[in-house]
Amino acid sequence: MGEEVALYGTIAKMKLKPGAEGKMMQAMEGPDAGREGHVATYVFKSDADPNVHFVTTVFESKSAYKKFADSPAQDERFRQMRELLAADPEWHDGEVVHHDTKVEATRH
Repeated sequence: MGEEVALYGTIAKMKLKPGAEGKMMQAMEGPDAGREGHVATYVFKSDADPNVHFVTTVFESKSAYKKFADSPAQDERFRQMRELLAADPEWHDGEVVHHDTKVEATRH
């Protein structure tokens, strides 16, 4: 077996349907059950198009991320979130090679 990566996750580009942002944020705040190894999730709203969001989710390891991503609970959650999207998201999975977090962000 290969060496376990310390942090791993995905970046998704999501095009939301107009007016769906509030419901999407509620869907993302779902229960922590089944998210073992979850470290952080950040959502960026594009300045160029406020209906485009970039979602970054980080897990303690690649195996923790894959277990979460492949779970029936996440599949069900994603199907609910997909209803709020104008198109399928773009997924970019990979190893976190640098992180520097100093403060907790709050939504205004």
